Amino acid sequence: MLGISACLGGIFCRYNGGTQTVNQFLTWVNEGKALLICPEVLGGLPTPRTPAEIQNGDGFDVWQNTATVLTQDGVDVTENYKHGAMKAYEAMKELGITSVILKERSPSCGSQMIYDGSFSGIKQAGVGVATAYFIQQGLKVYSEENWQEMEDL
Repeated sequence: MLGISACLGGIFCRYNGGTQTVNQFLTWVNEGKALLICPEVLGGLPTPRTPAEIQNGDGFDVWQNTATVLTQDGVDVTENYKHGAMKAYEAMKELGITSVILKERSPSCGSQMIYDGSFSGIKQAGVGVATAYFIQQGLKVYSEENWQEMEDL
């Protein structure tokens, strides 16, 4: 079984209330081969919600308490992001999930690129808060852009 970002599996939970469904992932969900997770929603954030970006680093820096997650209007949602990551991990751990496919560029789920914190659309190398936590817990992380590289399909 896989963990998959809920927005990639057809759930309307993105910050803007949208989804970015990948048909193959939806098939796996319907076949009972995947658990959909949205760390941001699990962390108590609503849908839709004000856009948020990591300030001064990436997800690993957030866990080191040297970076924060702020909304576009300056609200600190760092603890929501951390709490959601931990809840998502616990749900996956109970099911023995060891690989996840997460939404690239998300402040929670990005695995290669995230936005730079300026809310200007500029991307930088880095990982999201949940991705950093999942990696620290030993999960294999992929995105909708590189999931075909998974060995355990």
